[in-house]
Amino acid sequence: MKQKINIVKVKNVKIGEGFCVIAGPCAVESEEQLFKTAKLIKKNINILRGGAYKPRSFPDKFQGLKEEGLIILKKVSEKLNIPTVTEVLDVRDVALISEFSDMLQIGARNMANYSLLKEVGKTRKPVLLKRGFGAKIDELLGAAEYILSEGNNQIVLCERGIRTFETSLRFTLDFAGAIYLKQKTNFPVIIDPSHATGNPSLIKPLVKAGIAAGLDGVMVEVHYNPKIAKCDAFQALTPKEFNEIFK
Repeated sequence: MKQKINIVKVKNVKIGEGFCVIAGPCAVESEEQLFKTAKLIKKNINILRGGAYKPRSFPDKFQGLKEEGLIILKKVSEKLNIPTVTEVLDVRDVALISEFSDMLQIGARNMANYSLLKEVGKTRKPVLLKRGFGAKIDELLGAAEYILSEGNNQIVLCERGIRTFETSLRFTLDFAGAIYLKQKTNFPVIIDPSHATGNPSLIKPLVKAGIAAGLDGVMVEVHYNPKIAKCDAFQALTPKEFNEIFK
């Protein structure tokens, strides 16, 4: 029999009770950019996302504002009273990021970084663990075990798309895998259709499908002006598009 779901608390937000909406820009680019975006979507989100440290495929791409980005994230969070999540890339940054963000994200590229998983486990902070794009479900659960082994059970699993032979979309969103995780574990499970598809027009039907499937939430990229975004501009929703979906 499936165990009772483990509620993950991110400040006043309880992931696992109802449908949680995590949204915001791919990267923190400036205080104006983050505040403007967050203010426009505030009424329809539970947690604000924004990357201060960005793992990019090429070193000449925007790598994030780093500590300055963390300061901005914290400032906007306090101004608008919204909890935050941001990605951790390096064990050396875990303590610093834990001071500024309410939830720590382990991205797809670091799902198998076991030293990093253990380090975030030691913090007791809520952790958003993304499935690697080449990882099996058992490997994702193994990564969660590394966090659990340090005494931290505040884990949310995120299906963000896997790499298959299909090239029409950025990745293939494994909906069946997400539902399987809901059935077989007590972790809250959310989806990230922005990274999975790279196609803003597919967000609405995938959100509906996530709700219908009984998943616990969604993570969506939103930028007040996607055309000028420094990363993932093609997949971000405008605040108007986002609010029309989530109202």
